[in-house]
Amino acid sequence: MKASLSWLSQYVDLTLSASELAHGLTMAGLEVEKVEDRFASLSTVLAARVIEAAPHPTAPGISVCKVSVGETEVTVVCGASNVRAGMISALALPGTVLADGTEVEAGNVHGIASQAMLCSAAELGVGADASGVMELPADTAVGTPLNKVLGLSDWVFEINVTPNRPDCLSMIGIAREAAVLCKTALKRPKAELMPESIKVSERTSVTILSPELCPRYVARLLYNVKIGPSPFWLADRLRSVGLRPINNIVDVTNFVMMETGQPLHAFDFYTLAEHRIVVRTGSDGEDFTTLDGKTVKLTGENLMICDGEKPVALAGVMGGLYSEISADTKNVLIESAHFNPMSIRKTAKRLGYHTDASHRFERGTDPDVAPFACARAAVLMLDVAGGIGTEGAVDAYPLPYEPRRVSLSAATAGRNIGISISRDEIKALLDSIDIPCEDGDGDTVVATAPGFRPDITRSEDIVEEVARLFGYDNIPTTAPMFAMEAPVPDPFSAMCSDLRWISGGMGFFEAVNFSFMAQNAPENLNIPENDPRRRILPVANPLAEDQAVMRTSLVPGILNTVALNLSRQNRDLRLFETGKVFWTVSGEPLPEEPEMLVMALTGVMARSWKAKEAPCDFYDIKGAAQGLLASLRINDAVFTKVPASETFYYRPGRTARITARGAVLGTVGEARADVLARFGVKQSVFLAEFDLKALFEALPGVAASSALPKFPSTSRDVTLIMSREIESVTVCQKARELSSQWVESVEVVAVYEKKPNPEGKKSLSLRLVYRASDRTLTDAFVNAEQERITSALLDAFNAAM
Repeated sequence: MKASLSWLSQYVDLTLSASELAHGLTMAGLEVEKVEDRFASLSTVLAARVIEAAPHPTAPGISVCKVSVGETEVTVVCGASNVRAGMISALALPGTVLADGTEVEAGNVHGIASQAMLCSAAELGVGADASGVMELPADTAVGTPLNKVLGLSDWVFEINVTPNRPDCLSMIGIAREAAVLCKTALKRPKAELMPESIKVSERTSVTILSPELCPRYVARLLYNVKIGPSPFWLADRLRSVGLRPINNIVDVTNFVMMETGQPLHAFDFYTLAEHRIVVRTGSDGEDFTTLDGKTVKLTGENLMICDGEKPVALAGVMGGLYSEISADTKNVLIESAHFNPMSIRKTAKRLGYHTDASHRFERGTDPDVAPFACARAAVLMLDVAGGIGTEGAVDAYPLPYEPRRVSLSAATAGRNIGISISRDEIKALLDSIDIPCEDGDGDTVVATAPGFRPDITRSEDIVEEVARLFGYDNIPTTAPMFAMEAPVPDPFSAMCSDLRWISGGMGFFEAVNFSFMAQNAPENLNIPENDPRRRILPVANPLAEDQAVMRTSLVPGILNTVALNLSRQNRDLRLFETGKVFWTVSGEPLPEEPEMLVMALTGVMARSWKAKEAPCDFYDIKGAAQGLLASLRINDAVFTKVPASETFYYRPGRTARITARGAVLGTVGEARADVLARFGVKQSVFLAEFDLKALFEALPGVAASSALPKFPSTSRDVTLIMSREIESVTVCQKARELSSQWVESVEVVAVYEKKPNPEGKKSLSLRLVYRASDRTLTDAFVNAEQERITSALLDAFNAAM
C-alpha cells in the first residue's frame, strides 16, 4: 500500500516529519518498508534558457534549439509551438523518467542529434497543461533543479499492510493511525449531494439472489456525464500512489477506493439490459469476457453481477468488457457493495486474477462504508464530469452487519502487556482509533468492533490494540517471575530426534516435503479400498492439484523427491523423511495422525575407480533398516516375507515385513516398476517404512552394561536341504528356540537353490556360535549340542543333511 504524505495531510494535521511518521507507524504495527521522495526524478530536470530556436531544415513545425543550463549548451529538437529564444523552460536530461514512465534518451530526430528534452507540465506530472513546453519565470536561476524551482515536496510511504488490517488499505485508515501519533483529530471527507427530482428507485433496482455472498449492494445513478481526462488534482493523486489515470469516471472510483478502502465499479447504464442489477452465482460452463479482453469459464461458485439478461462483472474482481465506461458513456450506475471475502478469494484465485479491488475484498471491507463511498463517488463524478444526479440510492441490505462486542478487564490487559493501566486509559486509547467503548462490570471495558476492523473478535485482539497504542517501546522492561523448573523430556520426541541423527549418520539425506499429496496418490500406489491409507482428508482450498489432500503415506512425497533429483541428473540417492500422515476417522472431526519414517535408496551405493560399481539392491535397504534398529537397541526384530497379495507398491518376493514381539514395525522392499513409472522414476528404488509409535513401543528398557567375555567362542555350521517354501527366518527362529544357554547366536551363512538340489528344494547353511561365561567349551560338548539341535531341525522341517 502506497500513501502520499500530501494526500494524508487532507485528513490529518501532520505534526511529524516523514521519517518520524514512518517510524511511528512501524512501531504501531504498520511496517513502512520504504520512504521515497516523490519528486526526486525532477532533480534531473533543470531550469534552462533557450538561446536560439531555429526552424528544422527538413521538418515543418519542428524547432532546433540551443539551450543553456549555465556553462553548458545542448542541442534540443523540439516540436512545441510555444518554444522561442529567451524563454526559460524545463529541460529533462537523459535518464529522466517522465510522468507516463518514459525515460528520456539522447537520440537522432529528423537527422539532427537531440541531447535532451524540453518538457510540458503534463509530461513532468506537475500540471495539466500539455499544449507546449513549460515557461518558468524570467528570474529563475538557470541550472536549478525543477523540484526546487517549484518548491515541490512530497513523500510516499510504501507500507506492508498485514492481512488482518484491511482498514489500512485506505488513506483514511492510515490517517486514523497517523492522527493518534500526531495527537490530532481525524478530518473525514464529506459527501453531500444536492436534492434531485429524479428518484433512483424509479430508474433501477437491485436484486440479491445470493445474500450470503453479497450481504449489501448500494447503487446510485448519474445522467448526462461527460467522459474525458481527469483534472490535474485527481490524476496527480492517483499517480502519487502508483495508479494510472484512465478517465474522469474511472479515476473517481479508484480515488474513492484508495481514500476509503471501498472498491467501486462504474457501469455504462445504457448497456445494462432492463436497467437493473441482479447479484447471483454463475452457471457452470458459462463464458464471460472481462475488461482486459480475457474470456473465462464460470462455475456455480463464482459470484456475478448481472443485468436483466447476462453477467456484466465478476463480483469484487473485475468488470465486464461490454459494460465498461467508454468515450460515449452518458449515464453511469455506481456500484458499492460488500462481498463475502472467501467467495472473492476463490473466484480470483481460480481465474488467475489479483486486482486492487479483489485484494481488498479478500481481506474484508466495511459494510457500513458502502453507502458513504457511493455518495462520495457521486459527488466527485458530478464535479469532474458534470451531469445530474438522482435522489437517494438503492441500498439492498438483506444481511445487516451485527457488530461484535468484546469485553476486557483492565487488570487482564495490564497483566498480559506488563503495565499498570486503568479502564479509562484503555477507553481513551480505543476511542482514538474509532473503536467505541463503554463501561462494563468492575474494571471491564466493553468494546464494539467496527465494521472496518474484522480482525477484532476476542479479548486478546483488544489487548493487542491497547499494547500497540500504548507503545511497545513504552512498555517497561521487567524480569519475568516464574518457577525455574527443568523441562521434562519427551521420550518419543527424543527417539524421533535420534532417528534423524541415526539416518544421517548412515549417509541418508533428510527430505522435507509438504504434508499434502495428489488425490490419486493411493491409486498410484495400488492401495486397496479397505486400507487406512485410503481414508484421505481433502484440503479445503488446495494450492495445486498435487496438494489436493493431506498425505496418508510418506511414500508419494519421497518418490516425487527421487523423481526431481533424477531429472537433475542426481542418480545416486539416499533419502529419508519423518513426519505425520493423516487418516480420517468415521464420525470424528479430527483425523488420526501417526508419525512415520521412510527411507529410499536408488542408484549405485559407492562409485570408486578401484572397485566395480554395484547398484543398490534389497539387501542394502534391509541392512540400513537393521542398522537403524540396532542403533535403537531393538535386537529381536524379525524380517518375514510379505505375501504377494499384500505387497501393493512393493515387488513381490522382494518385500519383507519387520516385526518384533508380535508387533509390526515396518516394511522393506523394492518398489514396483509400474508404480515408479507413475511417479516419473525410471530406475529401481528400494524403500523402508517404519511406524514410529510401534518403534517406540518396541524399545528395550534401560540399557545395562555387561562385562566382556573372558572365554573364547567356537562355531559350527550345518547345511540343511529343505523345501524352498520354508523361509530362512523360520528356520533361524526354530534353531534359537532349540538352543541352550551356550548358543550365543544363530545366523544364515548361505542359501542355494540351484542344482544339484532336487526340484523344489534349497540348501540352507546356518552358523551357530557357542560360548560359556565360566569356562572354555570342549569340542565334545559343542558337538553334542550341535547334533541335538541339527536332529531337531531335520525333524521339524522334514529336511535332509
